[in-house]
Amino acid sequence: MAKDDPILCEIDGRGVASVMLNRPEVNNAYNGALIDAIIKTFERLGSDPAVRAVVLRGAGRNFQAGADLSFLDRLRTVSAEENREFSRCTVAAFRAVQLCPRPTIALIHGGCFGGGVGFAAACDIAIAADDAVFGITEVRWGITPAPIVPLLVDRIGARMTGRLALTGERFDAATAREIGLVHETCPAADLEASGARIIEHLLLAGPEAVALTKRLIEESVETPFTAAFQDRIVEEAAARRRTSEAAEGLASFREKRKPRWYPDRA
Repeated sequence: MAKDDPILCEIDGRGVASVMLNRPEVNNAYNGALIDAIIKTFERLGSDPAVRAVVLRGAGRNFQAGADLSFLDRLRTVSAEENREFSRCTVAAFRAVQLCPRPTIALIHGGCFGGGVGFAAACDIAIAADDAVFGITEVRWGITPAPIVPLLVDRIGARMTGRLALTGERFDAATAREIGLVHETCPAADLEASGARIIEHLLLAGPEAVALTKRLIEESVETPFTAAFQDRIVEEAAARRRTSEAAEGLASFREKRKPRWYPDRA
């Protein structure tokens, strides 16, 4: 991995992956290379059983500033099919983050605009520095936030998405927390510590149970609560109680010790 790669990724001894958006010279704005790297990185991390959690950060002064406008301007001159292909890849990148089987945490600082808001929403947990600034700004450039609209409607509701996506107005971290885009805010100096606290909770949780719970949440959003889905939930709950992971979890609680899946190294 070269230091000028669009994404930097490291996995520590605990299985915590640090994914850094690495185009600080353009505020980590995404182009084709960064979008492709996001898809490949999150698919690789999601298939690695050693990975327990993924933390998404932005290099430099800002988390992520949406699309690289010079790159978008070039797309105006390419073939219709190439233009569509980039849109397909963009949607795939947000879905790769959202559907990654491992729990994901966004640590947001500085500016978080356009697609940056989408990446924040795609992560399971989002924490923002209290001086972070947000905006769904695509309409200001005469384009739409189409790739992230379904995600935002799911996360913050159609009413609030409409307000922010139609105006393109900026909003602060306190507002982002109020509308449910981020879960908590903290002083900028405490952002890493806040993320570390969440990671500690995730490492104490059974990795199989976490992955299955994440999948169940996604299924519950997308699946009507039919009799068939109710049966699916019943079977899932019953089956998990018979697993070795459940046995170890209950034993660790009874014996007042950390479970064996808790890593003993950093």
